[in-house]
Amino acid sequence: MAARPLVARQPNERLQALIQEAACSNAGLARRVNMCGAEHGLDLRYDKTSVARWLRGQQPRGRAPGIIAEALGRKLGRTVTIDEIGMANGKNLASGVGLQFAPTVVGAVEQACELWRSDVGRRDFLSGSTVAASALVEPSRDWLITQPDHQVARASGPRVGAADVAAVTSMTEALSQLDHRYGSGHIRPVVVHYLNSVVSGLLAGSYRESVGRSLFAAVARLTELAGYMAVDTGQHGLAQRYYIQSLRLAQAAGDRAYGGYVLAASMSHLAASLGSPREIAQLARAAQEGARGRVTPRVEAMFQAAEARGHALMGDERACLSAVNLALSAMDAADAAEGSGDDPPWIGHFDRAYLADELAHCHRDLGQARSAAARAEEAVAGHPQGRARRRAIGLFLLADAQLQQREVERACHTGTQAAQVLAGLRSDRGAEYLDDFRQRLEPYAGEAVVREFADRLEHARAAV
Repeated sequence: MAARPLVARQPNERLQALIQEAACSNAGLARRVNMCGAEHGLDLRYDKTSVARWLRGQQPRGRAPGIIAEALGRKLGRTVTIDEIGMANGKNLASGVGLQFAPTVVGAVEQACELWRSDVGRRDFLSGSTVAASALVEPSRDWLITQPDHQVARASGPRVGAADVAAVTSMTEALSQLDHRYGSGHIRPVVVHYLNSVVSGLLAGSYRESVGRSLFAAVARLTELAGYMAVDTGQHGLAQRYYIQSLRLAQAAGDRAYGGYVLAASMSHLAASLGSPREIAQLARAAQEGARGRVTPRVEAMFQAAEARGHALMGDERACLSAVNLALSAMDAADAAEGSGDDPPWIGHFDRAYLADELAHCHRDLGQARSAAARAEEAVAGHPQGRARRRAIGLFLLADAQLQQREVERACHTGTQAAQVLAGLRSDRGAEYLDDFRQRLEPYAGEAVVREFADRLEHARAAV
């Protein structure tokens, strides 16, 4: 591979120190790096001269720094970071930070921590980034074919224990509840600062294998929440980066079921926001394939519902209804097993109301107004008051269905209720549903009830 110099071509003293600590010759390190690379599908052909160049300050491109760190870590019996080998100069990440499904655990930690640092620092390339829906599918392929991480334990740094993992889990739950009630505009900065200031330190600590797996699982969930909050604040390109890192962290945790959740519940919904139905279905099917045999019926219901939404947006009624029926059957099985304790905690929110919400989208997009209205009413009735954003979305879905049945006055009344719920939120996603409903009203703009609805919205905005 071609190499590029570090700034001012300074000798890499960090790498030299680690090679000495590992009691490894230059030729021995090159051989270990090549073997490690082969495990990740890379045909590396480094030799002792290559290592000598690295020690003089040259840096290999692409994935090689992470492979070098992993090879040294195996020899030392502990996790070694790219920073420790003197190759984390930041230029290899640049505007691509967070977009890589890292081949190693060390690389995954580096990617995630750099993303959090960049987000806190409000880097321009993050805030201005866009996303192509097709770019969401590639990480799902990496996830499908990547071998399990054989070790995540670390032997250096402050000790991390089960109590630390429990704290991250509790913080995630509390922040999620606040997000549902008030919208991400209020909560996302808190999440990002917590990830950057506390969680990054935990990942850099020392932990035994079981604690490490649990830690990666907890961090994957909080990272996914940060991604959802990026969607809810209109930052889709940033959300993509968080979702990719959440997927990679779930892989390090050894949690295939949660990896599938990131694909089907997170990335597929992002694809829906981008108006890319084919990718929605592809991501949902990747989740089903990659987590096959490792999910509960409730998780399977969510996977099937996600696929159904993709088919509905493509106008494929037969495929959609097939997925809908599978989702309903899986939810029946989940209800029958209620109280068994088999469901992972992160799927507990996906109840009948959430499923009805997903199915209401499907029926609306297929033009099945009566079914859409029935499912939307079920969703609104089932969502508790704390799910303010979901209740608003359910009301907009109901208003859409009423409008499809040309019940314009009822639709405006329901839309007013939804707008009132939104008034207490800072949610870009909720605002998108409001804008969509207003567009659906345009053919009826001459009717008095529609003009009154528009006037009420203007008065409400002026009062803010």
